[in-house]
Amino acid sequence: MSPQSAIANLRRPATLFGAVICAAIIATAPVPAMAQDDTEARLRRAEAEIRALQRSVFPGGDGRFFEPQISAEGSAANGNAPGNAPGNASTTAVTDILARLDALEIQLQRLTALTEENTNALSGLDARVIALESGPAAGAPAAGVAGATDTNLAAMTGGEAGGESGGEAGVQPALPAATGPSPERLAAVQQITKPQTEDPGDDEYSYGFRLWDAGFFPEARQQLAKYIEEHPDHFRITYGRNLLGRAFLDDGMPEEAARWFLRNYQADRTANRAPDSLLYLAQSMIEMNDTRRACIALSEFGETYPAVASGRLADQYESNRRRVTCE
Repeated sequence: MSPQSAIANLRRPATLFGAVICAAIIATAPVPAMAQDDTEARLRRAEAEIRALQRSVFPGGDGRFFEPQISAEGSAANGNAPGNAPGNASTTAVTDILARLDALEIQLQRLTALTEENTNALSGLDARVIALESGPAAGAPAAGVAGATDTNLAAMTGGEAGGESGGEAGVQPALPAATGPSPERLAAVQQITKPQTEDPGDDEYSYGFRLWDAGFFPEARQQLAKYIEEHPDHFRITYGRNLLGRAFLDDGMPEEAARWFLRNYQADRTANRAPDSLLYLAQSMIEMNDTRRACIALSEFGETYPAVASGRLADQYESNRRRVTCE
């Protein structure tokens, strides 16, 4: 484009602008009195036309000619001002969107953290359930001698009562050795018959008793653990738990025996074999060289079951008392 064409293009809007200015001046010139009523309306119309011309000639609002209608700070009335060009969001709108996005990200982070915590908690629960269900005998006491509910028994055992929710550690030694029993032992065990009556629970317990009475302690433990697991509400359950402790104690396992004796005593102190279990608990402590706890158990036995201590279990009670020196 030649310099003359460029100058002509620049003059054309200026000429148009001048014509509009002249029209505005003529429109605002003094008029007869009868035309004064519409002066304000004509002035407003002229101002509107000038503003329209300003937007056409100087869309950028160049301050070299006159103060632009919309400044750089922007007015919501004109979407073509600098920093607010068509197709671009205003500064206020963008700031609002960024603030809302920040809030959403914070909420997502919190939800993610809570989800991870819940997932870890559920995984831990699943692992505990699997560990409990995979044991050889559900409901067996937890590892370590659980404490009794009374203060003196808690002191004897050094912990809180294990109750009925113990683990499986006390039953694991009941499994046969890794090499398996000898053919002679298998033949001897097979000679012990299992009763077949109308009470399956009593049959299971009686078979465990016969194995224990014959000296087959590992087999007796396995059978009695099965009875306790399958018939927890049977009327002989106190006999079964006490006899399972005996099967450990008679086989030289006083620590495992103590768990069962204590559990049976805690389950029902009025049961038929609760006194026996408490007295055998004292004997287990003597076998473990734990004199203090043995004395606590003996004292508890004498106070709780005075009639049994002077009657049915008198000999065993006195025998255990002679084995320890209690203060």
